[in-house]
Amino acid sequence: MIRMSKCTLIAAGLGLAAAIGAALFIELGFYDIGADDHHTKLTFALIVELRDRSIAARLGSIQPQLSATPAMIKAGARHYSMLCAGCHLAPGMAKSELRTGLYPHPPNLGQEEMQESRRAFWIIKHGIKMSAMPAWAKTLDDDAIWDVVAFVRKMPGMSPEDYRQLAQH
Repeated sequence: MIRMSKCTLIAAGLGLAAAIGAALFIELGFYDIGADDHHTKLTFALIVELRDRSIAARLGSIQPQLSATPAMIKAGARHYSMLCAGCHLAPGMAKSELRTGLYPHPPNLGQEEMQESRRAFWIIKHGIKMSAMPAWAKTLDDDAIWDVVAFVRKMPGMSPEDYRQLAQH
């Protein structure tokens, strides 16, 4: 017969209780997953930490694009205007109907400094689960994704007119 210490039995009991509690939490649909109800602060903090660590762990194989040519920036602006502006806005855009219903709200890339280029590339290529950020690798090749990264890194502070000229199709 296997003998268990009192501490082992208590730990096993607590683990079983936690597993049952988690199963009931999920089974009963306790957490409101609707995009019109915000996460709790703890849930949001955990999601942000998971996202950031997951992306950081996958950046090692990506070689950064060191130069952004005017042609890359123009091509990136065209892709951005068609695929990204509805969620991430653009110079001269204050809101969009699509963005209003998204939670969490995507960053306004026309007003924020862009992240490190490899991170931006990874996010555009692979998307972010449960955030409405699609994986654009199904639509764009790596060169086109680098074009978008080049454009987005130049966009903060860009005038609406400069954006319109670049994004013309």
